Amino acid sequence: MRTQSSATAPTRIAVSGPTKASAGTLQAALGVIAFSLTFPATAWGLEGFGPWSLVAVRSVLAALIAGGCLLAVGVPPRERSRAWGRVPLPTRSHWPGLAVVAAGVVVGFPLLTTLALQTSTTAHAAVVVGLLPLTTALLSALRVGTRPSRTFWTAALAGAAAVVAFTVQQSGGALTSADLYLFAALLVCAAGYTEGGRLARVMPGWQVIGWALVLCLPLTVPAAALALAYEPVQLTAHSVTGLLWVAAGSQFLGLVVWYRGMAAIGIPKASQLQLAQPLLTLVWSVLLLGEHLTVAAPLTAAAVLVCIAVTQRARG
Repeated sequence: MRTQSSATAPTRIAVSGPTKASAGTLQAALGVIAFSLTFPATAWGLEGFGPWSLVAVRSVLAALIAGGCLLAVGVPPRERSRAWGRVPLPTRSHWPGLAVVAAGVVVGFPLLTTLALQTSTTAHAAVVVGLLPLTTALLSALRVGTRPSRTFWTAALAGAAAVVAFTVQQSGGALTSADLYLFAALLVCAAGYTEGGRLARVMPGWQVIGWALVLCLPLTVPAAALALAYEPVQLTAHSVTGLLWVAAGSQFLGLVVWYRGMAAIGIPKASQLQLAQPLLTLVWSVLLLGEHLTVAAPLTAAAVLVCIAVTQRARG
């Protein structure tokens, strides 16, 4: 009897720890880039849609994309008895966490920030994502039990302070009526990120956001129909582009790589990459919306990059 030679035998290549961490950091960074375009894209979308219509329609479109992916991806034959389409259904213990992701990331944050952007500039709204990494790390410590080091917290606080100071300075230092929306959005999004990062350790990250979006369909479909009936719609290049980006880029693809990154490198460290998000948002605001930046931008960027480097090297 002939045996399979070593030359033709299948081999498995193990992924080393540093390689996995680098891939996770890259994925989380891609998520941050996608998220940094959310506020400018939302501002474009508001040129042709009402706030309720924009949020509801973006969620429905993102759910259709996610549902298509859930139907298209195959699973092993032994698991098909408990699959929706071709992807295994989440276990009963995962549904509460998915509900938190849906409430925070799919509905809460998009709705609250869209309402805020009706009266706030993107520069002022960027204070939310400036505080989001610190809030996510705090909720992660409470929910998941992570205990980052003192160096980590010092760098995180310094980076958050730099971003907040910069974004407040950009808006002239004045608080607006949109602040309540922004701070509420901060809390619900941090909760959604924390639960999503926890679930991404036991199921693929794209399935986390995919199931959360599908879970919201019974709410978002009638909401979209009702909002479109009462809010005027003007289809322009800006409004359609903005809608498509917040649906496909921010609401689905960005969250897919974001949750995968969090699962690979940990929620606290991944969240600190978002310290760069407000600055990226301000760059897009200049290029896409014509807003103007002050000379404080490069100084803040340098401070934020230093903080990110420290938090990425700090060990909890």
